[in-house]
Amino acid sequence: MTVCAIEMTTTDPFTITADGSYAARLAGNGDARYVERWTLAGPEAYAVPLPLAQPEEADSEVLPLADGRVLIHRRVAERHSFALLYPTGAAAGPRTGELQLGAVDWEEGVLVTLLPPSPDGHAAFALAASDTGTTVWQVAGRAFGPERVARLPGRCSGGVWLDRTGRLLALDRELDGTVKAVAVDLGRGGVSPLLQITEDSDDRLLLADPDSGLLLIRSDAPGVPRLGWGVLGSSLPVRFPECLRAEGPAAVPFAVQPGQALMPESCGVALRSAEGGLVLWRPADRRVFRLGAPAGWLGGTGLWSAQGRLHLPYATPDVPCGIVGLSLPAAPPPPVRLDPSPRAARPVPLQQAPLR
Repeated sequence: MTVCAIEMTTTDPFTITADGSYAARLAGNGDARYVERWTLAGPEAYAVPLPLAQPEEADSEVLPLADGRVLIHRRVAERHSFALLYPTGAAAGPRTGELQLGAVDWEEGVLVTLLPPSPDGHAAFALAASDTGTTVWQVAGRAFGPERVARLPGRCSGGVWLDRTGRLLALDRELDGTVKAVAVDLGRGGVSPLLQITEDSDDRLLLADPDSGLLLIRSDAPGVPRLGWGVLGSSLPVRFPECLRAEGPAAVPFAVQPGQALMPESCGVALRSAEGGLVLWRPADRRVFRLGAPAGWLGGTGLWSAQGRLHLPYATPDVPCGIVGLSLPAAPPPPVRLDPSPRAARPVPLQQAPLR
């Protein structure tokens, strides 16, 4: 395994579809911004620019879909506008097609942001959050434009998918002075508790793997904010490993190894440190591996393969579209299988045993 020197990662968001087939970002600098789509499913990654006649604003958001189109969220006058961009062929050369999907009205004090890519790869959702309540909008995948699919009291943030169908969504909800992760059933609009470590603690869900049930959590239940892990539907307590304590609460887990059914301890987890470095860890390990990140690492993102290979996107003047692969330095420990919970049909709150 080759380890490159650490370099500051690009701050612009770089978003990858759940199946790892496409990615998208806002490329360019200053006032000359345009959407760029990356194709990752082939033998070699390549980028396709999707410019329009007018440059994109720097605060626009982009999200790739599994069919190769890219959703863009723009603030236009008093509205939040959504459209799909895609490459088209023309006699004069490549062009960018645009399909308008509709808009959501702008409201004072309401923050509208795109949620992470849906696991099904075709739908897209946005969060409209305010102090009085939060609305989940489906902005792509509907026949008649944006549609409200859930409404919650309190201000919500985050957004983590709990299943492979795009129906169960976890949000961090601030209500009555505390933050608790809740599960939202987008099919019925129902809300249920997900994390309840202590009554007064702020418990946020950072990442989840539907295959193994592994949850990555940030909570101040131990007295200070720390990173911990648990298992969806398990009665076992949330654990806060000492090896993650040194990384601090600002470390962000961004990728989990999929395909490890009922073996959460064996899942590889990739984290971006507060300094922009790369940290690899498994719940079964009592140590972390700090590695050099590739120069030009985009957005501090990446994708694990089921075989345990971590793929990191990067862009440099010499390589404008590149992927580097890394593996955990040590072989995984013997798998530890967990009996499936008989109540796995709905998210079950994680209860915390006495903290030590």
